[in-house]
Amino acid sequence: MNINIIDSRRISVIGFSLLFAYLLSFVFEGQVLYSLTEYYEVSSTNFVFAAIVAHFIGLFSCGYFVKTPSAAKSAMLYSIAVSLAGSIPFFLALPFLWTVSLVVCALTSGFAVAAWGQFLKSCTPKNERIKTCADVLIYSNLLMILINLSAVHLSPFWGLGCSIVVLLLAGVFTALLPVAGEQPAVTGETSMSHNLREPMLYLILFVVIITINSGLMYQVFNPAFQHLTWLTSWYWAVPYIVALIIMRNLPGKVKRSYFLYVGMAMIMASFIAFMLLDRSASSYLAVDTLMLGACGIFDLFWWSIIGEMLDYTDNPVKIFGVGLSANVFGVLLGGLLGSSITLLNISSASVAVIALTVICITLAILPLLNRHLVMLLSNHTYLLAFASMEEKQQNSIVVDTVLLLNPLTDREQEVLRLILGGNSNKAIAAQLSISENTVKTHVKNIYSKYNVSSRAEIISTLLKNQLPD
Repeated sequence: MNINIIDSRRISVIGFSLLFAYLLSFVFEGQVLYSLTEYYEVSSTNFVFAAIVAHFIGLFSCGYFVKTPSAAKSAMLYSIAVSLAGSIPFFLALPFLWTVSLVVCALTSGFAVAAWGQFLKSCTPKNERIKTCADVLIYSNLLMILINLSAVHLSPFWGLGCSIVVLLLAGVFTALLPVAGEQPAVTGETSMSHNLREPMLYLILFVVIITINSGLMYQVFNPAFQHLTWLTSWYWAVPYIVALIIMRNLPGKVKRSYFLYVGMAMIMASFIAFMLLDRSASSYLAVDTLMLGACGIFDLFWWSIIGEMLDYTDNPVKIFGVGLSANVFGVLLGGLLGSSITLLNISSASVAVIALTVICITLAILPLLNRHLVMLLSNHTYLLAFASMEEKQQNSIVVDTVLLLNPLTDREQEVLRLILGGNSNKAIAAQLSISENTVKTHVKNIYSKYNVSSRAEIISTLLKNQLPD
């Protein structure tokens, strides 16, 4: 493997881990924020929900403005600089300024996280993205634990200072990310191409619903065990990290999809345990281990799936940002639900029933999601196999498959070959020196002759029986 790719991946992982540690420890319901509000004896509720909404907006909207590698790097650097400035007011006893500052930090950090999608695609080889996603989640949570400990056991200002230092280092490594000579990817028709839209929608729906339980956890579990500060300050993310390490290092033959059902069972068990057990340290260990272990399984699942989807788009920032915004939206819904439960003083048994209902809904969605993902990613495997072949082998496949059905013209065969190589209509037009409308006409004719309606279908039809298993 090219040493530059290895170095780029390492820089990308370190830089984003530092950025994400800042986000987890401070902006996004972080212990630093809670410690500060407790120190100044102000309610954290409004700050928390304002930050979640702003972070969602940043994640969701970034891809509509940032569309090239250089723009992605600039967005990350500017966002980090603004977040650094926005963190300073929290050293002052001016809580009335905090809401604006926190919203700015959450919004800009959302931009930075979404923009990193560009470097997840460009700095990590396709078959390594699940490891990259696992690495950044593991390292960022380890850093978060250290920052949390400083905030709880030293002072909130120590924690805030550590989070700012971490963010500053994130800026240093982000500045090292390579963009020179890179061009925007052109592997999809649009940023939401036909073959990507449905799997993405199902994934978003699944993530939003399953993540409601995370929001419930923040608003229901955490307050119930807040008297165990010495334990919650460091153990909270440990099961999450352990689950990530296990999932990251599973043998390739193991079907990770089975672990989604294990994760759902763990979530159900955590809410049942919360309902039946007391609020002792041992009960916290049981509840947190089950819930956060499941969160580790699910987070790596959708992060890695989104990472794979980046090969289908010319705007990875948009896909990555929209995908992760679904997670934040689910946390927001769960948090609002949890706050309502707290205000209405609903029993833990009722909370468990609500959580189990959420799980039942996700169980109904999972087969549909799996079907769409299998179709998408298996086709992606075909594309990778086709792209790795020598030109003679590629031409042979095109000729053999053309003879199976209606013959194609010479130009249509050229277009078909480029389709199989994963090129967009725009890229095909550029390579063949014809207009994009002419390409669309050829594509339409090819679809008609093979009785298909999308790239995914024609790739599956032509390559499934041609490429080795």
